[in-house]
Amino acid sequence: MASENSFGGRLRRYAQVSTTVGGVAARVAGGRLFGMKGDQDRQAADLRAALGGIKGPLMKVAQMLSTIPDALPDAYVRELQQLQAHAPAMGWPFVRRRMTSELGEGWRARFAEFEREAARAASLGQVHRATALDGRLLACKLQYPDMGSAVEADLRQLGLAFSIYQRYDRSVGMQEIRAEITDRLREELDYRREARHMGLYGRMLKGEAGVHVPEALPELSTDRLLTMTWLEGTSLAEAETAPVERRNAIARNLFQAWYVPFYRYGVIHGDPHLGNYTLGEGDAVNLLDFGCIRIFRPSFVAGVIDLYKALRDEDEALAVHAYETWGFVAPSRELIAVMNRWARFVYSPLMVDRTQPIQASKSGLYGAEVAAGVHKELRRIGGVTPPREFVLMDRAAIGLGSVFLRLGAELNWHRLFHGLVDDFDRKALEKRQKTALKAEGLEPAA
Repeated sequence: MASENSFGGRLRRYAQVSTTVGGVAARVAGGRLFGMKGDQDRQAADLRAALGGIKGPLMKVAQMLSTIPDALPDAYVRELQQLQAHAPAMGWPFVRRRMTSELGEGWRARFAEFEREAARAASLGQVHRATALDGRLLACKLQYPDMGSAVEADLRQLGLAFSIYQRYDRSVGMQEIRAEITDRLREELDYRREARHMGLYGRMLKGEAGVHVPEALPELSTDRLLTMTWLEGTSLAEAETAPVERRNAIARNLFQAWYVPFYRYGVIHGDPHLGNYTLGEGDAVNLLDFGCIRIFRPSFVAGVIDLYKALRDEDEALAVHAYETWGFVAPSRELIAVMNRWARFVYSPLMVDRTQPIQASKSGLYGAEVAAGVHKELRRIGGVTPPREFVLMDRAAIGLGSVFLRLGAELNWHRLFHGLVDDFDRKALEKRQKTALKAEGLEPAA
């Protein structure tokens, strides 16, 4: 099977990645390690061009890195943010072969209509519009060939990149970050699992009128084909110049879409880049992609709320408890002080009961200035190794903050947050989570 994780497939992938990205990577490493000067704008454009032609997880990792402040130079961030959903689509011969492989020779008769041209192409697969025999509009997400090999090859390349990075910057230990990215990327290959995630989100957000979740069709889905109901929508970018009332309504819906699942069920969508949602009727948020989902221990969620209370009340003992609950091992007082600097930035919009932007600074990058200072302090004190669960939680917060900043939204973040956590009960969350996961055939966090 072409998409199996074969030695030949991995070998081809190594060659492709090395050829297209290696030159750019060498220039970046030279600049970082030896202070070499170079045209960062040109290098960044080269990198985007290279990654845009490589379907698969390496492009997805680039998208992820582009949302983490201080992880890459500003020029690289600007270019990589444009990757979101612009990978070129595979042609009809591939589509016909793959649909036959997934649904059998008579697959075409199972749809009233099936569009030959892809409606959307992304990093791991492309989407075709179709019409069900009962008249419903459908989206058929078809995984690209050789994705098993692509994942393993790219993860090996990523591991190499992390090891090189650690040689000259030990401020953040990468072991758990790499392990978390590895597990989540491997999970994204399993479209049946994604269908279960979709069902979970439909269940968790059932009462949210401002959030829409598609419905998966198991009879037209396989491990590498996910068929779901089509949600009509427009890009969030089209709303950036809309009246502030509309932008605020969109931001409120986004907040609920991400944080109702987290604080009520201990689940978060770990990939908030713009290609994963659109704006539907009434500016409801259409969630489209459920590959990168993180299920947390209820104690982790409790730790998030505990840290908020610790910062609000200047309770150092509670802050230590929160960090240890997350998995930081015996954090020193010096490390706590540095991590609290970042935490105060993330929590600051929630602390004051007033309408305000998500970030006081006029910087175009959410948290970049604070992150740079924290990074410098971590280097000085010998670094930190973040626990695995922290990785996607932090990514979601920064990714959403960037979207809120882009919208220019001004909301009472304090009231939105307290509306979700004031009645927080860990045992109640545990019960809700267990019931919802069992109903969708999913396992709780280890």
